[in-house]
Amino acid sequence: MLSPYRSGPSLPVNTLLEEGYWFTPEEVAVLTQAFERALGELGLRDRKDPAAIALAKLVIHLAKEGERDPLRLCERAVMLMSR
Repeated sequence: MLSPYRSGPSLPVNTLLEEGYWFTPEEVAVLTQAFERALGELGLRDRKDPAAIALAKLVIHLAKEGERDPLRLCERAVMLMSR
């Protein structure tokens, strides 16, 4: 599982957080939970796969829009990735 902290070693959510835009550790944990669930639903295993990186960026984008519920983040990300 991904570390919920920005300085953690895991990819890709933590490494894709942009400079100048910060989430709290609790928010990063929500993003990580949504990302992990979406990975499973999409059958993605390699976090360095371009599709997994695109998924992580999408989860971050949705969170920047204000969504903080991990289930809704996951559902929206999966829906958008499935198009």
